[in-house]
Amino acid sequence: MKYKVLVLVDGPRDVFMSLNDVADVVFGPFKSRGELLEAVRDVDALVAGVTPIDRELLENAPKLKVVARFGVGYDSVDVEECTKRRIYVTYTPNALSDAVADLTMGLIICLARRILQADRYVRNEWAKPGSPKFPLGRDLSGKVLGIIGLGRIGSAVARRAKAFNMKIIYYDILRKENLEKSLGAIYVDFDSLLGTSDFISVHVPLTEATRGLIGERELKKMKSSSYLVNTSRGAVVDEEAVCRALEEGWIAGAALDVFVKEPLPLDSPLIRLENVILTPHIGSAAEETRRRMAEMDVINVRSVLKGEPPPNPVPEQEGLVFRR
Repeated sequence: MKYKVLVLVDGPRDVFMSLNDVADVVFGPFKSRGELLEAVRDVDALVAGVTPIDRELLENAPKLKVVARFGVGYDSVDVEECTKRRIYVTYTPNALSDAVADLTMGLIICLARRILQADRYVRNEWAKPGSPKFPLGRDLSGKVLGIIGLGRIGSAVARRAKAFNMKIIYYDILRKENLEKSLGAIYVDFDSLLGTSDFISVHVPLTEATRGLIGERELKKMKSSSYLVNTSRGAVVDEEAVCRALEEGWIAGAALDVFVKEPLPLDSPLIRLENVILTPHIGSAAEETRRRMAEMDVINVRSVLKGEPPPNPVPEQEGLVFRR
């Protein structure tokens, strides 16, 4: 009998279907949680996105051998519970670093040069008699970019910022001396980064330690002329505090690609603010990137179904070999 692979993400189907030689590949989504729980009962491998892979789901999936996360963040997966059940959890490091870094740099440029406001100005104001002059933006050259989390994505952002002649400082729980010389980055403590950066870009995973990392205290330490960019996870930033910061002028502006609740509710106070750019979690939303992610998931799943450890386990499972 063939194995069964359930794909719960909107990715390139032809890539996932390449597993057809070893498995029956079926696709979600499902109309209800109940339908999903029923569907996983005979599943050997699961390709997952934002769907919570929690204890309830795992209890209903006795044959499950691997959860292949379609992305680099895996906070939606209960890794500890998977490990107890000898289920591999994999992710797609490096596959999306450039795409997220491209978006991050694009958001920084948009904030500095007021590109979104300029577009609205041309559409609604420019040709009107007596229309006000469009306000000046800011140069990036010489500005200080503070990167919180100098991992794969954070360092990719730093490389791009270096090309714009920005001064790069960073904070990470681990100092990355090997990257400092090549990136021209300077390690600083967290509060110093908050107080001296013109732009702050957040690139940390969502954990209990990073949940609410940027809140009222941190926003008030930032310069009133500075900007916050978050392309990591929504809950890393206190959205209510960001709203107050934007409304009351604690900071000049923000760009957010991720939110605590997604889709962002239409009644969110963020939507009515003019000094924030909002994008719908599109960090990895490039055709080539999504294909690389799917290909990496297929490699991970295929390895596990062959009885081999996957090449890209999450850090918590590094070195573990499960025999079932």
